[in-house]
Amino acid sequence: MHSPLQAQVVQWLVQTGDAVAAGDVLVILEAMKMEHEIRASHAGRLAELYFRAGETVAEGDVLAMLSAADAPVSMSASAPEGVPAAPAVAPAAGSAAAPVQTRADLHKLQARLAFTQDAARPEAVAKRHALGLRTARENIADLCDPDSFVEYGALAVAAQSRRRSADDLMRNTPADGMVTGIGCIHGQRVVVMAYDFTVLAGTQGMRNHQKTDRMLGVALQNKLPVVLFAEGGGGRPGDVDVAIVAGLNLATFASFARLNGRVPVVGVVAGRCFAGNAALLGCCDVIIATRGSNIGMGGPAMVEGGGLGVFKPEQIGPSNVQHGNGVIDVLVDDEGQAVAAARHYLSFFQGAAPSWQAPRAEALRDVVPENRLRVYDTRAAMQGVADEGSLLALRTGFGAGIHTALARIAGRPVGLMANNPLHLGGAIDADAADKAARFMQLCNAHGLPIVSLVDTPGFMVGPDTEATAQVRHVSRLFVAAAHLRVPLLSVVLRKGYGLGAMAMTGGGFHETLATVAWPTGEFGGMGLEGAVRLGYRKELEAVPEGPEREALFDQLLAQQYDNGSAINMAATLEIDAVIDPVSTREWLVAGLEAGQTRPADGTLAIDTW
Repeated sequence: MHSPLQAQVVQWLVQTGDAVAAGDVLVILEAMKMEHEIRASHAGRLAELYFRAGETVAEGDVLAMLSAADAPVSMSASAPEGVPAAPAVAPAAGSAAAPVQTRADLHKLQARLAFTQDAARPEAVAKRHALGLRTARENIADLCDPDSFVEYGALAVAAQSRRRSADDLMRNTPADGMVTGIGCIHGQRVVVMAYDFTVLAGTQGMRNHQKTDRMLGVALQNKLPVVLFAEGGGGRPGDVDVAIVAGLNLATFASFARLNGRVPVVGVVAGRCFAGNAALLGCCDVIIATRGSNIGMGGPAMVEGGGLGVFKPEQIGPSNVQHGNGVIDVLVDDEGQAVAAARHYLSFFQGAAPSWQAPRAEALRDVVPENRLRVYDTRAAMQGVADEGSLLALRTGFGAGIHTALARIAGRPVGLMANNPLHLGGAIDADAADKAARFMQLCNAHGLPIVSLVDTPGFMVGPDTEATAQVRHVSRLFVAAAHLRVPLLSVVLRKGYGLGAMAMTGGGFHETLATVAWPTGEFGGMGLEGAVRLGYRKELEAVPEGPEREALFDQLLAQQYDNGSAINMAATLEIDAVIDPVSTREWLVAGLEAGQTRPADGTLAIDTW
């Protein structure tokens, strides 16, 4: 038996005359502070040992003579003191053999990891459940495909060793209050980060900032979507292990913002989300929140410290306020629904669905009433063109003049927006314009084609409206559309008037991949009633006020309506076609198959509201 390298003999595990089996460890050698096991190449009996413990051997030196003999039972179970025994082999099924022994190092790891799990903190978990809320790990388990989540930074604890014992930190600050890692959603990898409110109120500590920065770098470099469970109280003043004054030299907020427009970013909130946690939440593409949530840039302590009054947490940024002002995109009842909505949202950025169910096409013929003055709900048209069960409405509490939603058409993910005749007759006000412009940015950034369902008399006008900075707000629609790299398809359901209709069709009826109308479509440079009153003022004033003037007005209006009909618009090639509503999906599918999405040029961005 020869030495495979230059080394020092540490310990012989056998003596002259011992019988050994093939594979038995005979001697331990040390080289470069590493120990090497030298095993028997075959069964035999040791005839002679040539070196003692402590002596140096050269590569190729003969260590011992091993004569051939019948193979004895392996002696590995009787290793001398100080040499770890080989791990026990698991017994066969039904065997009465001894249970498997765990290596000491593995046992130490398992014991340490146990402190990071919910089972190690039953009181904290029970308190959470008593509030009707779930733990961070429960939410992650629900969000990710089974057994797909791999955790980064699990062994971190709060940076407070100067004021707390190691055992205290291990038991009470697991993962430094934030669970981070990579999991799968619908089979595709995503970065998941969840503040743990049961640990120091989900505050942002030094090490969970480090964990966040690490995950954000992984997400950006590998183009992975990000889901943030943002509940928590903001910055943590108690981390004293690092010498800082204000702690404003963090990279976390800038790093999080750099994801904007590059990967889908979803924020989920239940409970209270204040200060720094809310700042990260506000950078997300969409915010999904429960009805019991509170979101604010400062919690009660900060508000009181600023001399702004004393408030309870539930008085600051309640969900009804934040849904109404557009902060919350999707409002749900509980965390289970929030997680389901997050999975649904991310599915739109994971390619076409292999299977889908089309709605009943004939229903679209009944969406628009025959009476052109009768209001109706354009969400019925959205449901009628989208695959069944695919529609995910966004910002339903804000900008009521325009509906926005993600959906699928024949399995393909798209963005859907539609004017709302139930609000201001479909006129576009500042909030509706902001909502639609940002929605176009969202679809554009992540490569989703846009389908626009048009029924608007134009932009809202009047002194009160202009006080809302209407000029700036509605013009965002033109600017957003001018930067689209995705196909835009428009269907005029009824009214297509003035600048508002142009804004809904990318800036003009020929700026789209296709602009078609249903037979109920009516068009004009402005609302027909206003056009008649303005264009025929002299004729109307020449007739006595009363029934005679009203009759002339109705006659002129009917002429304008006939002139601006969808059929006349198509005959003059101002739109591409007039279609039976039943054929709407066919037109949209053709456009989606024909349209091309240009590569991102690096300038894409999504407004934060």
